[in-house]
Amino acid sequence: MKEDKSIERIKVEHVYKSFNIYFDKANSLKEKLLFWNRNKKEKREVLKDINLTIYNGEAVALIGVNGSGKSTLLKLMTKIIYPNKGKITVNGKLTSLLELGAGFHPDFSGRENIYFNASIFGLNKKEIDAKIDDIIAFSELGDYIDNPVRTYSSGMYMRLAFAVAINVDADILLVDEILAVGDQHFQEKCIDKMKELKKEGKTMVFVTHALGSARELCDRAVWLNNGIIQEEGETNKVIDDYLKEMS
Repeated sequence: MKEDKSIERIKVEHVYKSFNIYFDKANSLKEKLLFWNRNKKEKREVLKDINLTIYNGEAVALIGVNGSGKSTLLKLMTKIIYPNKGKITVNGKLTSLLELGAGFHPDFSGRENIYFNASIFGLNKKEIDAKIDDIIAFSELGDYIDNPVRTYSSGMYMRLAFAVAINVDADILLVDEILAVGDQHFQEKCIDKMKELKKEGKTMVFVTHALGSARELCDRAVWLNNGIIQEEGETNKVIDDYLKEMS
């Protein structure tokens, strides 16, 4: 059965997001009393009137320099944080890889963290039991799977986090740059798996500086610049325009 490309998986409407940046912030009660005028803050607008629709089965790259608002937009899509103004609608089961090892307990083993992490994504014990061998095999952690994750390298963290996220069987996968961690073999394995998921009709959104991977994987690119959408459209064109601007 052909996937319905008209389904709106993520709709971002007139979204604004700002953060308060504090300077010389008093950290203790004593400092607050002595330096009562110290709490100077600046409101920093990170996203300004963002409008974006991502359709079923699309793979979309969010590109731009550091500080342009890419990761903030991805976090808004996951509802880790919320916009100051505007609305984001998500239609479908969502899984995300935003921060390396987020949701892992350092003293639990890799195996225990699979159960813990997958349950956060909505799987019950029976569903995790059915998938755990595939998760462990994909992670390539071998005997390390029963060691505490605090003993893992950053690459091992990423392998485990990615292996869990892709086995949740979600409609939407959000990934923030963590594929840059790990060796070449595992990065290629992740890209191959995401191609497979794309063929299955999954919707994917990537924050990435790996423009070669974006060209290879994504149907569309969105270039964020100082909190606004500078350009969106066919991946190669947007990336070429971005690189031209950067040079």
